Amino acid sequence: MSKYMIIDGNKVEFDKEKNILDLVRKAGIDLPTFCYYSELSIYGACRMCVVEDERGGIIASCSTPPKDKMSIKTNTPKLYKHRKMILELLLAAHCRDCTICEKNGKCKLQELALRFGLKNIRFKDNNVKHELDTSSKAIIRDPSKCILCGDCVRMCNEVQNVGAIDFAHRGSKMVVSPAFDRCLAETECVNCGQCATVCPTGAIVVKSDFKEVWKAIYDPNKRVVAQVAPAVRVALGEEFGMKPGENVMDKISAAMRRIGFDEIYDTSLSADLTIIEESKEFLEKLELGNNKFPLFTSCCPAWVRYVETKHPDMMKYVSTCKSPMQMFGAVIKEYFKEKDSSEKKETISIAVMPCTAKKAEAARDEFIREGIKDVDFVITTTELSSMIKETGLRFNEIEGESPDMPFALYSGAGVIFGVTGGVTEAVIRGVAQDKTPKALKDIEFIGVRGMNGVKVCELPIKDNILRIAVVSGLGNAEMLIQKIKSEEEHFDFVEVMACPGGCICGAGQPFSLKDGKKERAKGLYKSDKVAQIKRSEENPMMISLYNGILKDKSKELLHVHYENSTH
Repeated sequence: MSKYMIIDGNKVEFDKEKNILDLVRKAGIDLPTFCYYSELSIYGACRMCVVEDERGGIIASCSTPPKDKMSIKTNTPKLYKHRKMILELLLAAHCRDCTICEKNGKCKLQELALRFGLKNIRFKDNNVKHELDTSSKAIIRDPSKCILCGDCVRMCNEVQNVGAIDFAHRGSKMVVSPAFDRCLAETECVNCGQCATVCPTGAIVVKSDFKEVWKAIYDPNKRVVAQVAPAVRVALGEEFGMKPGENVMDKISAAMRRIGFDEIYDTSLSADLTIIEESKEFLEKLELGNNKFPLFTSCCPAWVRYVETKHPDMMKYVSTCKSPMQMFGAVIKEYFKEKDSSEKKETISIAVMPCTAKKAEAARDEFIREGIKDVDFVITTTELSSMIKETGLRFNEIEGESPDMPFALYSGAGVIFGVTGGVTEAVIRGVAQDKTPKALKDIEFIGVRGMNGVKVCELPIKDNILRIAVVSGLGNAEMLIQKIKSEEEHFDFVEVMACPGGCICGAGQPFSLKDGKKERAKGLYKSDKVAQIKRSEENPMMISLYNGILKDKSKELLHVHYENSTH
């Protein structure tokens, strides 16, 4: 016999719901919360999700499991007074410069204040002004806007295993901060920005660079060339009311031309370059037979930073391939070198990425050649949406256009780079001996797809059975590293993405819940399915590049050595 609860007089059955909050939401009621995310531990700090039981008691729905035949109410005078009081107290201690806040229009505190009709705050303004922490290349901390919900702390510690921030001090002096009041740049922060994705206010936001991009666009002596990452195409539309997962790359190209970008390219092309170089490196490692440790991917800069800070002894097992963004940045600067000289212009390389760590990656010394950065500025998906909105373009009504030649050709393997498992699947397509359409279809089902944090598969190559792991989320990566070091597990190849779910879930993307993220993944796989070219080595542009720009320069432009870096 099924179990049920009575919510506001209506019976609601429950089965796998772990708390009353999930069940209330299943019943179609949006209980307000600040500190609840299903992927994080339950903290129960904000008390906004409280409900009233049949005896008049108030209980936190996020931390209370459902009980058979239990009766609760979600909207009573007592609950209304309680929630309004919490909001007033939060606002009394909160910075109220809403119109100039990065989170304006997307702030949970602002949203709930409007929902509960707060026009006046009965308590005096006791907001303590804190100094902005702008030391990070990726994010900005403003403690004046922190409501101590703990979301960022739990994300950084539980999911990412970085521990760059935590609660400090006690009582009214409590703040979220790096240890010893250091700035973020002095910590082991990997710049993944996942803390910013869960922050309900403007206490942690992504550092914006699009104003510098505007300056370059308005400068007639600058040639502004942009590359757009695969994950951007399945998320940007959400900012304009479109469905998650809808491929809007053609609209992106059209909108960016109208904004003033001179050339628009697709980073999927350089993902093909990465696959060719990484597959070559992988096969060379197999031939050497030195397989105690696997070859780790190097596409994710937050992961590279994590290895540098937590496991520097393992840097030699990380692929020497640059990320697709940095490969393309180097190729773009090389391609326009002669043209810039003859036209007396400067090419400014812009990367539109789903990731905040890419901002820090572009600034690394390893990617500055002869004093010139391979990628000048990185803007996120949401920053691009801000530029489009600022221009007044009706994005959902724009007719699509294709990216520019000569870098417009790419394979489906390059497109799926944006989702966890995509890099691995692309490598398998390249190294697998069977190149038939059936073999390509079979690769989908060997275990690399899906949003699980850790996936393991086996692949027969010649006389060997290769063990491959796909990991997303740095906490999962740490667990796998410990198993590899203790020899509990052995792998030949390991793909790591810092953000749970991969680049489609990067901190530079519009905020989305689990279902939306799954739709983004489906969108990339759908793009791959209709792509005429399925494998990176089949892309004719690869032959052109290796016989042209990359001839005698592939090592210089496509590879990097991090081992001795302390950045």
